[in-house]
Formats: sequence, structure tokens, C-alpha cells
Amino acid sequence: MASTTPTTFTYQGNNKNGQAVKGEISAMTVLEAKNQLRRQGIAAKRVKKLAKPLFGKGGEKITPADIAMLSRQIATMLTAGVSLIQTLEMIATGHANVSMRKLLVEITAEVSAGNPLSNTLRKHPKYFDDLYCDLVETGEQSGALETIYDRIALYKEKAEALKSKIKKAMFYPIAVVVVALIVTTILLIFVVPQFEEIFSSFGAELPAFTQFVLGISRFMQDYGVFVGMGLFAFGFLFKKAHAKSRNLRDSVDKKVLKIPVIGEILKKASVARFTRTLSTTFAAGVPLIGALDSAAGAAGNAVFRDAILFVKKEVAGGIQMNAAMRSTGTFPEMVVQMIAIGEESGSVDEMLGKVANIYEAEVDDMVDGLTSLLEPMIMAVLGVVIGGLIVAMYLPIFDMGNVV
Repeated sequence: MASTTPTTFTYQGNNKNGQAVKGEISAMTVLEAKNQLRRQGIAAKRVKKLAKPLFGKGGEKITPADIAMLSRQIATMLTAGVSLIQTLEMIATGHANVSMRKLLVEITAEVSAGNPLSNTLRKHPKYFDDLYCDLVETGEQSGALETIYDRIALYKEKAEALKSKIKKAMFYPIAVVVVALIVTTILLIFVVPQFEEIFSSFGAELPAFTQFVLGISRFMQDYGVFVGMGLFAFGFLFKKAHAKSRNLRDSVDKKVLKIPVIGEILKKASVARFTRTLSTTFAAGVPLIGALDSAAGAAGNAVFRDAILFVKKEVAGGIQMNAAMRSTGTFPEMVVQMIAIGEESGSVDEMLGKVANIYEAEVDDMVDGLTSLLEPMIMAVLGVVIGGLIVAMYLPIFDMGNVV
């Protein structure tokens, strides 16, 4: 049975102007690689399979950012009048990510064989979710794939930008706390014991604060490894349980929204994702019920997912969307009012887009504000922890100086 996985080949040859060129190309066989190069105007002198490195990574991952960039490239080239197959071939040839090139070669082969692009993308759910495929299918059926792809690209770019802002809000404090814990652990295990040896020769009772720190140091020396292993095991098991249990995920989502400042950022981010998704799908011609289904999946939080599914149920029963949203008590009043105006004026997608822009900007501002607020607070906490350890170690020395 022949392999269906594309292979990466290296080539050397001359272009239309007679200039020497070389590079890489993905294809099923050497003959197919030569045919692709010929279509690109390259006369190949040498085509051979790319040797796998003995050491190093075997292939790069395909990230959501890669899919967002791919969507924008397809939208740009389709708008410029380039055919879909040519677009896919050109992007595949020039892509730096080997895994992405292989994926695009597979998709190109399927589309060239006459299969719809939406059906082909559904075979790769890891990279193209149902919302993406549904929008592409809508574009194919309406004959306006370039317009739909422009909306998909905008949606993906906004979604990635929002995700990046949320990560930025979370990463800084977590990174500083982790570094602080590592530094404190090193001090307790390696530095404090040196002082304890010195204190043992004093022959006097140590201050209570110093005894407290020495007790923590002894505990870390005796049980630190077990504490570390326990924390690692708890993190690993919690991660597995979180992935398997929907109830646990829902519970975590509800509690996270109650965290001061962070919870507010996540609420606004969920509103932004909901309105952006609904705006994109509704403008693309997807029926409102289906659009709400997609928005529920993209909300990113169980509280908002359940609220959106409730809205979908109410809308299916003939209730106006703004009334259903208000009854959930989850959505901000401004969002409900703007959607009510959109329903009255017949421009719901446009109003949703404006709401998404507002909330994405608010998330951006809150993340910047949070970072500015946390910097002095974290520095103060670090100063208290590290300074406290130093003071605890020098208190007995100060007491000796007072006695002398």
C-alpha cells in the first residue's frame, strides 16, 4: 500500500531567468516534486529526499497562529484572483514549517482530486475546528470563498491576539512567583543551614523569628524532595482529571471568574470571543441557531457557554436574542442593549463586531493595567520574603552586639 504522507525533497536547478535556485518542496514522489517545480518555472537538475537529522527535532508543531497566518494568506491570494489550488500550492512551497508544508500538500492533493475544501479540512480537526469548516462550506456554497476567508482570517487574528493578551496577563505573575519560590527554596536548603552551624556555637537562646525560619529550613531539608514530588504528582493528576472531567473543568471555570481583576479580564475576554464569533458566523450567512452553537463552543468558559446555550434554546422558541441574554444575568447590560439596537435596525452582525472591538480593547487596557499594578506588589512581596530570611539570620548577631 502506497504511503499517503507527503515527503520533503531538496532540489537544485534554474529558474526562468536561468539563475541557480535551490530549496525544499513537499510531494508524494520525486516525479510529483519535479512536476510541481516545472509548474513553478524551475528546471530541476537534482531532486532528492531530505535526510532526517540524527539529532534535533523531527518536525515543528502547527500552532493556531500558523492557521491564522494561513487563513490570511489564502484570503489575500483568493482576493487577488489566484485560483484555490494555485494558492495552496504556492503557500505550501514557500512555508518554512515542514509540518505545515506536509499538511498543505495533503489538502492540495484532495482539492485537486475534486473534493470540496471544507470536506478536506474536516479530515484535520486538530487544526480546523467545526466553526472554521462550516464557514468555508458556507463560502463554497455561496460562491464567495474569498470574502468568507477574509472574515475567517480576521476572526482568527483577533482570537489569537486576545489569547496572547490573556497569556500575558497570567504569565508575568506566575513566572515571578515561581522564581521567588525557587530562590527561597535554595536559601532555605543551602544558605540557612550554614548560619545554623554558626548559631550552634553561640550557646544562647535564638530569637523566635530565627527559630521559626530554622524550623522551616530543617523541614525543607528533610521533606523538601517529598513536598516537590507531591506537588508535581498533584499537578499531573489534576491536569489529567481536568482534561477528562467536564464537571471539574466547569467548576474551575466558575471559580476562576471570581478571582479579583483576573476574573474580570476573563469575563471581558469571553464576551469578546462570543461577540466576535457570532458576528463572523452571522455575517457569513450561518443561521442564528447554528451561529450561537459555534459561539458557545468558542466562549472559552463554562459559565458563558451555558448562558449562550440557554440563549440558543430561548431564540429557537421565538424569544428575541437580547431578551434571552438579559434573562441569563451573565452578559453586561451594554452588550444586551447594543444587540437589541442591532435587532431593531437589522444590523446584528455589525453591532456584534463593534461590541467585540470594544471588549478586546478593554481586555488590552486591563492587561496593561494589571501588569503595571502587579510589578510593585510582586517586588514588595519578594522584598518581604527574601528580606525576612536575611533579617532572621542576622537577628542573633545583632543580639550579640547588644550584649557586648
